[in-house]
Amino acid sequence: MSSGNYQPVSNGHSSSPNLDAGNDHEDARNTQFYSPEMEPLDLPRTNLPASAAPPHFMGTARHEENRSLYASSKGSKPTMVGFNNSSDKLNAQNSCSDFYGTDYNNSQPMVALDGHSPEHLPYQDEKHDAYQPKLTKSRQKIIIVALIALAITAVTVVVPVSFAVIRPKQNNTSNDLASGTAASNSSDSSLSDSGSTSSMTQSRVITSSGDGSTVTFFDSSKVTYSNSFSRTWYYNPANPTVSGAWPQSWTPALNKTFNYGVDPIWGVNLGGWLVMEPFIVPALYEKYYNTSGGPAVDEWDLTMLMNADGSINKLKDHYKMFITEQDFADIAAAGLNFVRILIAYWAIEVCENKLFLPKTSWTYFLKAIKWARKYGLRINLDLHVLPGSQNGWNHSSKLGTINILLGPMSIANVEQALDYIHIIAKFISQPEYRDIIPLFGIMNEPFSPTIGSDAVEHFYLHAYEIVRKASGMGEGKGPWVIFHDVFLSLSHWMSFLQNTDRMQLDVHQYICFNGQSADNYTARVKADLACDTWGTGVRVLDGLRNNSMSSFGMTHISEWSLGINDCGLWLNGVDLSARYNGTFMLGNYPKVGDCSEYTDYMQYDDTWKVSMKQFALQSMSALQNWFFWTWKVSNSTVSGHPQSPAWSYQLGLQEGWMPTDPCNSEGACDNSNPFTGTLSAWMTASASAGKIAATVQAALAWPPMSISSVKDTAMIPQYMQTGTLIQLPAPTVTAVSGSAMSMVSASSWNNPSDTTSLWVPIALCGYLNSWMGLTASPDACPTTSVAARRAYAPQAYATPAPVPTS
Repeated sequence: MSSGNYQPVSNGHSSSPNLDAGNDHEDARNTQFYSPEMEPLDLPRTNLPASAAPPHFMGTARHEENRSLYASSKGSKPTMVGFNNSSDKLNAQNSCSDFYGTDYNNSQPMVALDGHSPEHLPYQDEKHDAYQPKLTKSRQKIIIVALIALAITAVTVVVPVSFAVIRPKQNNTSNDLASGTAASNSSDSSLSDSGSTSSMTQSRVITSSGDGSTVTFFDSSKVTYSNSFSRTWYYNPANPTVSGAWPQSWTPALNKTFNYGVDPIWGVNLGGWLVMEPFIVPALYEKYYNTSGGPAVDEWDLTMLMNADGSINKLKDHYKMFITEQDFADIAAAGLNFVRILIAYWAIEVCENKLFLPKTSWTYFLKAIKWARKYGLRINLDLHVLPGSQNGWNHSSKLGTINILLGPMSIANVEQALDYIHIIAKFISQPEYRDIIPLFGIMNEPFSPTIGSDAVEHFYLHAYEIVRKASGMGEGKGPWVIFHDVFLSLSHWMSFLQNTDRMQLDVHQYICFNGQSADNYTARVKADLACDTWGTGVRVLDGLRNNSMSSFGMTHISEWSLGINDCGLWLNGVDLSARYNGTFMLGNYPKVGDCSEYTDYMQYDDTWKVSMKQFALQSMSALQNWFFWTWKVSNSTVSGHPQSPAWSYQLGLQEGWMPTDPCNSEGACDNSNPFTGTLSAWMTASASAGKIAATVQAALAWPPMSISSVKDTAMIPQYMQTGTLIQLPAPTVTAVSGSAMSMVSASSWNNPSDTTSLWVPIALCGYLNSWMGLTASPDACPTTSVAARRAYAPQAYATPAPVPTS
């Protein structure tokens, strides 16, 4: 696959504790934890100084273990390059067809950087019949005559004209994509995302095209679309819920079936967008660094300070500017086929406090759905932030204690979390969204070393059942349910929940937060560090990866980066500095080198970038199915540029150290052992899927009999399931005159027969702040209230039918 050159589109300290009045808990920076693992998939055992949090985890909770994560972002806007579309037939459907069917070894040399193009790869002639040829001249004449007739009669109706016949899957009834030479012009209108009362009349032509076409964004700006992978975008304004985009040859079009375990997952996280972290979006936090109440160390602090100065609504500017339609077009152009989008619970509602900006981020997620559909990207939706925090790290909104499955609010917080999981599942399981959002991460990184794996497993089964009740069972009914590995080895999960219907295991891998090394990228590439650490550790050692795929089911890496040390602005946390340069605030680490060598990317020479790119290719080869953390890292207001460059995929494309074609990772690790088996039938929604053994269901019944740090679970605050379930707003579209349209409105709701109610407070129970901590003593729920709650059978309620808009 020809990679081409990356061409961006030009578009016109003092530390202070994180305090919370009413929270009686030790500051997180004074607690102990374990560093991230160096050997993948094993819980780290390196005891580090207090609260030394790794990226994406920029602080610790009250426990003695930790694990790493990270994210990034930047403001430049790259574009897609190169498109070579045959006029008589399309290219092969899988230009990387041998990637998952070959054992790489010394007899198969590593692929040179940027070393292949579509013309050098075998075509699959049997696929050509699926695509229609260009229109004949006689048919073109008919169309021209018809258009003239319409002009003469001055009929003021919209006539959708396309020089491609596209028959996308609609309501999961069709699986055909017919395509020829597509229309070169693009006109599309914005689709309202503001909720149930908004609507927008669609009055433009249907368009689908590829390289060199003019594409009109939803904000009415126009750019020239480029795609070096010879595939097309698709948008039908008369029926905007129909999918037909095809981003790359190795990725099935959105109206085709994605074959997990065969088709590669090559994705990127959109960290810092709808859940904000200091090192990804430093400018938001730098504003409050030297102000009263600052510095802000997490989104809780940031939001509190923005509320105080009246600027909370400026978060809308961040949502609007940080990720745009341009980013989605560029992600598809980079050869990626998935985006992992993180949301917080306040996208749905806020709880007992009004701190966070409610419901606003959901409207931007709706935009992401439109953009993903248009450019052929699938979404992994990750519920990243829940009330009370599942890990106590800053990306769970508040640095501090864990209050989910732990402490006096443990069950009450989980009941709220289960509501949000249910609400989201009902929305994304609708036919309009099933193909766009096939993956749903129900909880990001619950920290089992503190919570306990048994409690998490009870929660996982119950959450899975809730999703399947909303979606139904079987292929095409709702998303795959993703469980994080909770920082336990893959071997722990081998036999977990056999015969469930479509679940995946999520692993996060970093190599930069333990002891620091002076080895740069060149040295690490020569030593095959990525291949030996990730490839061997994840895939070959004890056969963990392949065994997980065979025993548990689909397994992927949701987070990894090019960070080889902990250099980067606020990478370890606000004001914590770095181990690498000997300035780490929470421990005595000898200086290994100068961080500016890594943070000042403008000093990188060609040799450095080539080695960095090869390290990226080796990592991609070793990890197999992955999401890079993250797409962009924004500029610091102090330096004027991103200061964690190794974490920005976008910046790497722009500057030349990220591969423009992930297919070039094929064979980058000659000792890799990719999964070449087949996922069992029950793992992919066969007739036997969903038939979990009764003994397993009984052993993991909800709620768990015991909770860590709770003496009597019957007496802690809990809720009663009597409320009306929240229905998420969706776009409302007005039908085009003379055209049929699939209607989507705020009343759309999957599976109306699922009448499960919302968890709401019990009148006589005492409730604490969700983040109150482990030592607080709530008023006990009287025995009569607890008995009433447990005897309560949820009543059915009427779900309003969708209301057509005309």
